[in-house]
Amino acid sequence: MDDLDVRLLVELLRDRIIPDRTLGQHFLLDEAVIARAVEIASKNHPINEQSHVLEIGPGPGSLTLELLRTGAKVTAIELDQESINHLARVFNGADGKLQVIHADALEIDWPEDITHIVSNLPYQISSPVLERIQKHHSNTQIKGISLLVQEEFAERMAMNKGHVTRGPLGHSLWLDFDVKLDAKVAPHSFSPSPRVHSRLTNLTPVKREITQSIDSRLYRMVITECFTNRRRKLRTSLKNSPKRLNRISGWHRSRWQTAIKTIPSQTLELRPENLTSEDWVLLINQISQS
Repeated sequence: MDDLDVRLLVELLRDRIIPDRTLGQHFLLDEAVIARAVEIASKNHPINEQSHVLEIGPGPGSLTLELLRTGAKVTAIELDQESINHLARVFNGADGKLQVIHADALEIDWPEDITHIVSNLPYQISSPVLERIQKHHSNTQIKGISLLVQEEFAERMAMNKGHVTRGPLGHSLWLDFDVKLDAKVAPHSFSPSPRVHSRLTNLTPVKREITQSIDSRLYRMVITECFTNRRRKLRTSLKNSPKRLNRISGWHRSRWQTAIKTIPSQTLELRPENLTSEDWVLLINQISQS
């Protein structure tokens, strides 16, 4: 792999395909960003020979190359057949360290023993991929994650601009991760260039004492319901029970109506964007105790 570099990898693939924007094929060229992505994923638990890294959408192999140079085992899930062929040609299995799977990352089971996730995510699947990450993490803890995503999406992940960026995405991630924004990445760092800026994000697993007794399904369900109209007051949003409430064991419409009566009037006058994640935990715990 010593004769490979990022620009060569991108050029070799672009000689064979016309990038498909519907697949989010914007290939990362910036070696500093690539190095930083691996660095922040390694912040608490270094990526090394004992690591197993999942990469979603490797494309030309820009990130793959950097990951393989750490000595880690890499599993890369790729949907595009020509990219699969390209990765096979340039890496030739990387002495058994690289497994490339031709599949939709949202449709297959991920390896149970992955320790890290490092990906330049296609923009259109960023949200469902994060849902899969949280589901996987609930069964097998992931030690470090770095994702390159659209900048506006990154801000909603981190909720770094207060009520403007608060929503179901960030509140859900908060249950499992401390989300930090890292380097901004300009469009010219990709080939072809996207129309928007991107942002590196670092997800560090956390265990919050306040969430240990929370009903996470009810937490996510209520927040999603309330944010369907973020300007509506909680009094209106919570008046009727959330859709599919009965899918949560022990919950039904009559219990919900009883529980809502215990919420203080001043809380019901708030809008969902006024509440922090901690506020939502307290509210859900209060509802659950009724």
